[in-house]
Amino acid sequence: MKTKVLSIILVAIVLASCADKQKQLIDLKKQRDAISEQIKKLEDDLAKSDSTKTKNLGNRVAVAEIKPTAFNHFIEVQGKVDGDENVSVSTQTGGIIQQILVKEGDQVSKGQVLARLDDNVLQQNLKDLQNSLEFATSLYDKQKALWDQKIGSEVQYLSAKNTKEGLEHKIAILKDQISLTNLVSPINGTVEDIPAKLGQMVAPGLVAFRVVNFAKVKIVAELAEAYTSRVNDGDLVNVYFPDLNKEVVGKVNFSSKYINPTNRTFSINVRLSGVDPNLKANMIAILKINDYKAANALVVPINLIQNDQTGTYIVLANKAANGNIAKRVPVIAGETYKGLTEIKSGLKQGDLVVTAGYLELENGQAINF
Repeated sequence: MKTKVLSIILVAIVLASCADKQKQLIDLKKQRDAISEQIKKLEDDLAKSDSTKTKNLGNRVAVAEIKPTAFNHFIEVQGKVDGDENVSVSTQTGGIIQQILVKEGDQVSKGQVLARLDDNVLQQNLKDLQNSLEFATSLYDKQKALWDQKIGSEVQYLSAKNTKEGLEHKIAILKDQISLTNLVSPINGTVEDIPAKLGQMVAPGLVAFRVVNFAKVKIVAELAEAYTSRVNDGDLVNVYFPDLNKEVVGKVNFSSKYINPTNRTFSINVRLSGVDPNLKANMIAILKINDYKAANALVVPINLIQNDQTGTYIVLANKAANGNIAKRVPVIAGETYKGLTEIKSGLKQGDLVVTAGYLELENGQAINF
């Protein structure tokens, strides 16, 4: 009996507890619905406010005022370092290199012998001719002495004279040939390269030595035919050496009048005012040639220039009776360099150019900045 009573009491307690939780849940849902309604009302109010603001003020943009500034245009081209004199030395006659008298890095002077070819055969021929000349000279002296005394015939005298002079002429020619077996430097400079090797057979046209005179340095470059009229002698050039991370100023001292028909380019030489000991022949140099400059140019970033079926234009911010509006202004663009373009016509000092948000704008559309 007691057990049954306890069971009834527990059931009553559980039912009472469930009733309280049900009531709490109903109350919380009512609060949630009320808060959700308040949130929706606030969102609607804010949306109406933003719509009104956008309608009144227009699209949000950024602008920049046009001011005159210095503008320079450069032609950029890659060149290479070269000495004032850079020559390849080759033999004028074929032969085997018997002796090399210099090494790479040696300073040499004009006319200095760099190497000698094997001339044993020529030297032997020279000795034979010299021996023959001694005999011919002795015979000539005797015939001349007799002829001076009116003894003997004139034919004998002239024959002896002709023989002697002929041998002298042959010896002179042979000595010239022997001299050609010496490879000499045609300039003052430094031996930079020696392709020739001891005991190697060389022939005319094959480079045996390279001698460079770096007393004066120049930069050699090839420019496209389109720049022919824009680069002239005396133009200043900024020369940058990537390997040295160094920039110097040079001057165009030669602009070729010849167009290479193969690649449609012409050559220029840029003279440097000083000699840097770190410069090497054929080192890369980046040339920036100032081919155009304007002291008071109106310049805009190139991405602000737009095009449509009517032509080229820029979007300006203009004041109107009810605020600011976008206006497409036709322009004539000039030179472009490093992302900046000079505007030759269409803009004036003080104009406000739309620099952000211009792609979505229509002509006359309200804007805010």
